[in-house]
Parts: sequence; structure tokens; C-alpha cells
Amino acid sequence: MFDQIFSISFTLFLLMDSFGNIPIYLIILKEFGEKKRRFILLRELLIALFTICLFAFLGEGFLRILEISKESIFLAGAIVLFLMAVKMIFPEKGSMANTFTGEGEPLIFPLAVPLIAGPSTLAAVMIYALQVPSIWMLYLSIFIAWLASSVVLYLSTYLQKWLGERGLKALERLMGLVLILLAINMFLNGLRIFQKSL
Repeated sequence: MFDQIFSISFTLFLLMDSFGNIPIYLIILKEFGEKKRRFILLRELLIALFTICLFAFLGEGFLRILEISKESIFLAGAIVLFLMAVKMIFPEKGSMANTFTGEGEPLIFPLAVPLIAGPSTLAAVMIYALQVPSIWMLYLSIFIAWLASSVVLYLSTYLQKWLGERGLKALERLMGLVLILLAINMFLNGLRIFQKSL
């Protein structure tokens, strides 16, 4: 049970990509004072947590209505994780920060969605909803991953100074590599389930 919680939490933490998001958060919130920045960050993190939990709650019923098999869930989850990992290792040019052109403080976009509650994270929790024996186990895993990501983002200023831009990029690529290994393991589990069902 605890192994599964740790595995899901760690995977979701990697998908939230908090280390990769540090420069974007700092750029978007640079105009605000320290108190205001922390308030905005807390609000956006809570919105992201609510969004992820909502998808976890609705995802189980949605996937059951579609009558998606367990092996399909494993294989689809593996593909989602793999694609996300490739993006972490080979990031696209440009930044989410460049797409935020609104005046005033950001609300929901882009800090909560899609930086923390991104498509890959939301897809993953929907898939995990049918894999875990209890939905509360998934909620606990989501909270642990969210809490770890929150700590990283709250310490973003210090981490950027300590690690530097190159250090953050190297750490993000290392996380991408770990995510690829998790994706391959999930894919192999899906193939084993499919083989047993034949």
C-alpha cells in the first residue's frame, strides 16, 4: 500500500515539474512584493490541488462509463508519462511566461493550470483512479505530490540562486529520465495484464 502511494506521489510530483516551473513562476511574479507573491502562489496552488482532485473524482466514473479495460489504462498512462518525460528532457523553445500578457495578477492561468495541473497530470490521475484500491489512496498521493511541489515553488528564489539556471535544467532532465523509466515499467505491466487476458 505504502509502496503504491509513494510510486504514485513520486510520479505526480515529476509530472507537476515544479523544478522546471521555477523560472516561469519567478518571471510571472517578479513585479509583486514578497508578501503578495506568496499569497498569489498559495492561491494558485490551492486552485491546482482542487482541479487535480476534481479530475481524480470524475475520472473514475468517466473511464468506467467508457468501459476502458485495465490494460488500456496502463498502456495509455505509459504513453502519457513517456511523452511528458520527453518534453522534460528536450524542452520546446519559448516559455509559458511569454504567453501571459494580461495585466494585474495572474488567476488560474498559467500558474495553476497548466503549470501545476497540466494535461499530463490530469490524465494521469484519471488513469490512476481505476488502478488504486481506494480513491482516498489517490487523494493522499495527490496531496503528497502537491505538498512537495508547493515546497519547491515556495523556495524557488533560493533554489534558483543555489542551483542556477543550468542546475535547474539538469535536474529537470534527470527527472525526465526517471519518468521515462516509470513509463516503461507501466507499459510492461500493461502488456503483462493484456497477455494474461488472452
